Amino acid sequence: MKRLCLLAAAATLFAAPAFAEDTITVGFTDSQTGPLNVDSLGQQRGYEFWRDEVNAAGGIKVGDKKYTVKFVSYDDQSVGGRVQQLYTRLINEDHAQFLFSPYSSGLTAPAAVISEQYGKIMIDSGGAEEKPFELGNKYLFMVITSASHYLSGAVEALKAKDPHAKIAMVYSDDPFSKAVLTAAKQQALAAGLQVVMDESYSPSTTDFGPIVNKIISSNADAFMGGGHYSDGATLARQMHDQKAGMKWISILVAPADDKFGELGPAALGVTVPSQWELQVNYKPQFGPTTAEFAKAFQDKFHAKADYHAASGYTSGVVLQHAIEQAGSIDPEKVAAALNATDITTFFGHVKFMTDPGHHGLQEAHKMVLAQWQNTDGKLGRQVVWPLEAKSADLIYPISASQ
Repeated sequence: MKRLCLLAAAATLFAAPAFAEDTITVGFTDSQTGPLNVDSLGQQRGYEFWRDEVNAAGGIKVGDKKYTVKFVSYDDQSVGGRVQQLYTRLINEDHAQFLFSPYSSGLTAPAAVISEQYGKIMIDSGGAEEKPFELGNKYLFMVITSASHYLSGAVEALKAKDPHAKIAMVYSDDPFSKAVLTAAKQQALAAGLQVVMDESYSPSTTDFGPIVNKIISSNADAFMGGGHYSDGATLARQMHDQKAGMKWISILVAPADDKFGELGPAALGVTVPSQWELQVNYKPQFGPTTAEFAKAFQDKFHAKADYHAASGYTSGVVLQHAIEQAGSIDPEKVAAALNATDITTFFGHVKFMTDPGHHGLQEAHKMVLAQWQNTDGKLGRQVVWPLEAKSADLIYPISASQ
């Protein structure tokens, strides 16, 4: 009997590699701690939701086989210096076959150095800066709109309301925020708007009182800037508390999170460029509809999906589509399928640039502009731009919403 047990145990051990062959390992880091935690959590949930949905359906179909998805992830602590070490570990020790990006441009750029070095495909839903896509990288693919177009809609909408607006641009001194506001300044000036203040602040800033005083002194009537959740929310609150009197406020990232509504009156009228909102519907060629995704996400996490969750989920959908189109998990074949990708998901249109100077950069996905409004006594975001996608009229000036 003992001999039979040992034989059975040995058979189980020898069977283990066969199971591993039917598993695709995806590696990534997320910011479980540190200042990027709030934004990273949404992206992480999106990743996990995709994995669980795929595995519940039996896995990714590759030829006549199906592969389940396994994740390996580590806490990067919102620190760029940890990222390269951890992505090297994911590849060499954990044998990740595919990679997802960390959250933020500042963390994605160093991660891309490692993914390219080892020839590993990395789907990027967390870093919008264009620079990594201008270095001849072959395996990096961005599913979100790039940084230079984040505030394009805000500039267009502001010009439509006030062609002579004076803008204060104040933003975090990080790669993503600087890229967004550098492009927005050029777009604003080209549109005939005035930029009366252009200043960055340290990402570690927690008291914006002196900066708000400078905004007031600049005689600006519009504000564009911010960076990530903690600084953006604090900026909004302190501008309200110090009665900055802005007619228009556009803040990056923070107002796209439902938590921003906890600011109450300080949130009213604030606009945010958004990769995706619940009110925007696209007819998907692959994957779930917006309604299906939103309901299932709400049921699983007991929270509304934001664009970080939607973009994280889309990373999985796009990778899955490419693997199924390639009929292989060979990285070169999957990369070729990604290069040929031209599909619409609930998140929007996804297509990658393929020229050497911009390879992997997203060229099809469009941003929307959302605004915090009181609708039937309930504070929430409404899509206000572009007009063909709006769920409510844009409120201008902000005082009209209060």
